[in-house]
Amino acid sequence: MGYRDLQDFIARLEQAGELVRIRESVSPFLEITEITDRVCKHGGPALLFENVPGYEMPVLMNAFGSLKRMCLALEVESLDDIAGELLSFLEAEGDTLMKKLKLLPKLARLGRMFPKDVSRAPCQEVVFTGDDVDLGRIPVLTCWPEDGGPFITLPAVFTQHPETGRRNVGMYRLQVFDGKTTGMHWHAHKGGAQHYRVAEARGENLPAAVAIGADPAVTYAATAPLPEDIDEILFAGFLRGAPVEMVDCLTQPLKVPAEAQIVLEGFVVPGERRVEGPFGDHTGYYSLADDYPVFHLTALTRRRRAVYPATIVGRPPMEDCFMAKATERIFFPLIRKTLPEMVDLNLPVEGVFHNLAFVAIDKRYPGHARKVMHALWGLGQMMFTKIIVVFDKEVDVQDLSQVLWRLGNNVDPKRDVVFSEGPVDALDHAAPLPHYGSKMGIDATRKWPEEGFTRPWPRVIEMDPEIKRKVDELWPRLGLG
Repeated sequence: MGYRDLQDFIARLEQAGELVRIRESVSPFLEITEITDRVCKHGGPALLFENVPGYEMPVLMNAFGSLKRMCLALEVESLDDIAGELLSFLEAEGDTLMKKLKLLPKLARLGRMFPKDVSRAPCQEVVFTGDDVDLGRIPVLTCWPEDGGPFITLPAVFTQHPETGRRNVGMYRLQVFDGKTTGMHWHAHKGGAQHYRVAEARGENLPAAVAIGADPAVTYAATAPLPEDIDEILFAGFLRGAPVEMVDCLTQPLKVPAEAQIVLEGFVVPGERRVEGPFGDHTGYYSLADDYPVFHLTALTRRRRAVYPATIVGRPPMEDCFMAKATERIFFPLIRKTLPEMVDLNLPVEGVFHNLAFVAIDKRYPGHARKVMHALWGLGQMMFTKIIVVFDKEVDVQDLSQVLWRLGNNVDPKRDVVFSEGPVDALDHAAPLPHYGSKMGIDATRKWPEEGFTRPWPRVIEMDPEIKRKVDELWPRLGLG
């Protein structure tokens, strides 16, 4: 059963010894960032800042900042457990009586995925509309010295396609311009941006709602690289094993999670742009200021005893790295449905999600590594991956030492490097054009004669297994620890 709300998750973190309460007075202007950054870099706990001067609500930081806390957030022993369950669910077959019987528990879980509408909600215990709307009531962080202002960094932004009514939930940062307006930083490739393009072409405002501090499954689902036809709230229900309760907004035709801490209601105007940024981003560099749509608030609602959750991004490792590793583990089996030859995948945190991918494959034919590179560039958000390196199946791509050793030994640069062009991440400041640039694939597999390699490929040095066994028995008597 999923966490009821963020307070429920906080209690679980505290019970597990994964949360520290900070009772000293700490400012949301740079100070919370500096403390949290030091804690992130040393693998420290979640932080609840209880004394934020000028504000009545505490600030929760680093709640997802370790693999253990990601497992606690999604209520599993291992992130691979979710992957296995998701794959099992999607592979439901019913062509025999036994398979139909096995399908029944999956159908039961499907019934628990669908959201449940409610008429009263904790997120609407306190309501501000009209002139009373003021984002200054929220302890929004200014994270880095050159940021363009304070940014809401952990929102779930709800929109609906103006023609189909299909819901999208995405995590797009919001720069606070004043008490009633923010930037809406959705990149061109994102679902919210597509909804806005359609509304703009129709000359219509796009209603939007921002849920801050929903339960952990909803927050994670807002970041997940789901296909366009899969509702993030359904996915959150799958993760929780229970429906997400949804309530109607008060001023916009949208539904939001009833148990959220804070909800911002409003709309985005067609054709309106405002300079947003700079922003200290997850690349470790400031993303440049640029023109983005403007979100106009029509209501601000919240719990009476709300907690404001936020995250900071910057040079890794940071909290978002662990959310990305969760995505890697959860969605790898789905990638393998398209590319069954893949043995493992590592998106190292130093590659900030989209710069590096290390792939191990069961190589079956000449040119196989190149086929995998191009296939990955054609899969959803994998299109942003700047550098893909492909290894043989025996290589542990989670071991960076082994990866670099194999990379240095197995590659002839002229022969084994492939270049391609296409979409790149909006945060790729090295690309010659915004959103468009080059990618590189490196074939670090053993080369076959059919690939034009005529020399003998050397064997990896390995000790005789019998000698290893003998030394294992002898080791305790050697005094070497």
